[in-house]
Formats: sequence, structure tokens, C-alpha cells
Amino acid sequence: MLTSAVTLATPSALATPSTTTAQGGALPSNANASAAQDQDQDLGSGLTLDQATIPDLQRRMAEGNLTAAHLTAAYLHRIDRIDPKLHAVIALDPTAAAQAKASDQRRKAGHTRGPLDGIPVLLKDNVDTARLQTTAGSRALLGDPPARDATLVRRLRAAGAVLLGKANLSEWANFRSTKSVSGWSAVGGQTNNPYVLDRNPCGSSSGSAAGVAAALAQVAIGTETDGSIVCPSGQTGVVGHKPSLGLVSRTGVVPISAEQDTAGPIGRHVIDVAITLSVLQGRDPADPATAAYPADQTTDYAAALHRDALRGARIGLWRLPVLGKDVDALMTATAATLRARGATVVEVDLPYQDRIGQLELPALLTEFHRDIDHYLSTRTGVPTDLAGLIAHNNADPAEQTCFPGQELFDQALVAPGPTDSGYLAGRAELSDLARRSIDEVLAAHRLDAIVAATNPPAWRSDCATGDVDSVPASTPAAVAGYPDISVPAGYVGPLPVGVSFMAGRWADARVLAFASAFEQASAVRRPPTYLPTLPPPTPSTGTTRAGSPQ
Repeated sequence: MLTSAVTLATPSALATPSTTTAQGGALPSNANASAAQDQDQDLGSGLTLDQATIPDLQRRMAEGNLTAAHLTAAYLHRIDRIDPKLHAVIALDPTAAAQAKASDQRRKAGHTRGPLDGIPVLLKDNVDTARLQTTAGSRALLGDPPARDATLVRRLRAAGAVLLGKANLSEWANFRSTKSVSGWSAVGGQTNNPYVLDRNPCGSSSGSAAGVAAALAQVAIGTETDGSIVCPSGQTGVVGHKPSLGLVSRTGVVPISAEQDTAGPIGRHVIDVAITLSVLQGRDPADPATAAYPADQTTDYAAALHRDALRGARIGLWRLPVLGKDVDALMTATAATLRARGATVVEVDLPYQDRIGQLELPALLTEFHRDIDHYLSTRTGVPTDLAGLIAHNNADPAEQTCFPGQELFDQALVAPGPTDSGYLAGRAELSDLARRSIDEVLAAHRLDAIVAATNPPAWRSDCATGDVDSVPASTPAAVAGYPDISVPAGYVGPLPVGVSFMAGRWADARVLAFASAFEQASAVRRPPTYLPTLPPPTPSTGTTRAGSPQ
């Protein structure tokens, strides 16, 4: 059980995970039934944690049928029960119960702060929290806690959210090794996919997404440079929104690249993601990207959601054959759902993807060296620069228990500097092509948005082989700084697949509305199954939608 902010995975717990079984040992024969029963913990009137939306919870609290203290205790109980299978939570905030009690006192006095008041939230452990460790999954950052909360954390606290603790992640947001395993960190071990435990959760916001999928929190905060909100959301059957660059402050978030990084919300329901984004968004003088935030940008994304948002919309369908025929079949079904809701669906292809792929990593190497050195200067008791991180990893055996390499760190150390003309030309071309790849397709076909499969079916977590590198849908919006939201589309066997809605910069309200309308029309999401592994393939194994036989 995690009991405090300093309850972290010990070195003895960081053995290399098996390539054939879920880390943490085999589940007992009744584990799936037990987990499913616990998933259905009743909040009253038959409402479960998995089903409940933030408006449901607020309504019950307003009626006096639920308290923030009870809700927080329910989530802490689930973490105690379920997280040993998942390793989605690195640490708990010992003040969580007190935060919930304070929320109940505000409600009793008639001073509720808004729809997030009393709602339990997990933070990815690369988001600074004062008095709590912020490690980015690396033992190198197990020094003094940050001196201040990240800007987004201050906004969550001001809104009355209950910060449960920190979620596990891919160490250094998956920017340490070319042969990394998503969801693994030296601090937290391997995060497992709650649908099939030996399968990978994808992306660096793996603990945030897996934790929400398993109902360990109502919502979580993730971060993305390219794919690390949307891919884990798709692969664990939840909703994840990567906002437009500059919509949410990055101050106090461990960086990869100021040109692409953003934080964003993950939830089981689009309405919860929209409510949370409304709290996170806004200008921050310490983050220059937020200076471009439009004066007319909505501050209430939940108000933009409506059931008929797709009626009359023109949606581009970007098929990605590399993800396989089962995923493509889900995209065909997705197109049918969109048409049934009144949208016109046009098959499209996004140009320039090969060139974007060639340019992205070189740009990120330069930007990571620049930005991580700046971030480390804000911390005490930790290495002071990238060279110090490399030295730490070389000296710490626990950092090498899954994969020993730090090739990206090594390459970043010797990458051209941020004033180098070659770097500047490459970044300019990269950003331009990414924006054009979306803008030109939207204009040519008079589209309101583009949809694509978010992820392949989850692969087995394996330290010997590393990740499967076939998640291309996130790159155009990530590099362009445009919004991208993943919502459940269906299943391949028991494994979830998401569909991503993308559009131009600042079109966050539009893609949220489309995703919400699709979510209501499709209603495909179902709770995790916690299967230890997949059975051998049979002729009946294939694409399924909610309610279909397995």
C-alpha cells in the first residue's frame, strides 16, 4: 500500500519484468472476478466509480448523498486494492483526506469553488508539486521536492480538486533510450495495461491513463510531446485531450521541448476532460507560449458539448494501414457512426509525413538539452545538467534494470545548440510542414476535423525488445501544436483502440464537441478485465465493439 508522498518503489522491487507474465506475479484464479466486483463499487443508487461523471458526483454531493471525503476514501481504497497489479501510482499525497475534508467544509458553508471541488485527481510525476517528490520516473530526481507547485497544480488547487498523488510514467517521458519500454521507470517499475496485464499501456502518460481506466482517480493529468497523452488513452480505453500549444501552462513541468510540450487531462468521459481543461487553461506570464492564447477562447469547454455536434460536420478519415486490418475495420465502423450522427465523411491522406519524421528527432534533441538544463536549475539536491543525469544513470544499477541505454541523452548532449542555423532551419521546416499537413487537408476538403486511429492493439511489455514503433497518428497535431483528443472506438479482442479527432490550433472546443457526440453515439467503452495475458489466437479473435462476444 502507498501511504505517503515518500512511499516509492524500492530498488528491490525493480527487477527486470518478465517477458511472458505481468510484473508483480501471477493473479489468483478469482482475480478477474474480484477486480470486476471492486470496479463496481457503489456510490449510491447503483452508480459506480467507473460510470460516474463529474456532474454525477457534484449532483450527489449537492444533494447530501455523497461527500468528498467518502469519494476520496473510495479512490484510495481502489488504489490499495488494484494498483499492485498495475503500478500506475508512484506516490500518494498524505494530505488527500484533509483536502477532501476541506472541500466538504466549503460545501457546507456554501463556498464551493466549482465543478472540480472535491474531485480526486492524479498528477503525472513530471509535474512539480511542492512538498512532494517530482521524479519524472528517474532516481536522479529523488532529491529535494520542488520549491513550488507547477502553474497547472496551483489552478487545480484553486478549483478545489483533491490531489491524490503522482502517477507513474515512462522514465523521462520516454526520452532516454531508443529501446525504451513505455510505462517503465526506475522509480515506479512497469505500469501494466489494466485490460491485459502483460500488455503495454503506451506513451509516457501511461500511469495517468491506466490509473483512470482502472478507476484509481476521476481524472488525471498527462503530458505530451508526441503521442504521450493520446496513445495511452487509446490503449487503455479512456479519453485523453492534448490541447493546443499555449492553452495550458508548462511552467513547472519536466520538459522535452518547449516547441511541442503540453499538459492535458485524461478521464473516462469527455465531459470530465472538458471540465478539467476549463480549469487548466489560461495565460501564464512565465510560459511565453500562452501569450498567444486568444482573447475569445472559451473558458467553459463543457458548455461546448452537445449531442448533435456532428450533424452537418465534414470529417476527414485518415486511414493508417500500418496499424492492421482489425484497426482499419474499427475505423470503417467509426465512419459509419459519424455518418449516422449526420456527418459527411471524406477519405483523406495527410502529406509530408515522411519528411516530418526525418526532422522531428533532431529538433527534439537540441530542445531537450536546452530545456532540461533550464528545468534542473530550478531544483536542488539533483544533478544540475544533462551531463550530470548521464553520469547518474551510468552509476546507478537500478536505472539499468529494464533497459541499460540512454542513447537519446547521449545524442542530445552533443546535438547542435539552439542558435545553430541548421537546427533553426530544421525546426522551422518541421513546424511548417506539420501545420500544412493538417491545414491544407482541412481547406482542400472543407473539413471541420480529421479522425484517425489513435493506437494499435497493445503489444506485450518486454524489456528485451522495447516498444512497438507504430503509432503515427499523433505526430501532425503534436508537431503543429494543434488539439488532438482520443476517445474509445472499440476493441480488438479485449484490447482497446481509440479514435483521434484533430483540427487547427485553438479548435479545442470543436474537437471536444465532436468527441463527445461520438462517445454518446458509439457507447463502446467497458471497464478493464485485468486478464493476466491473452489466450492463444483462435479463428473467432478479432475486432469487437461493446457488447460483442469475446
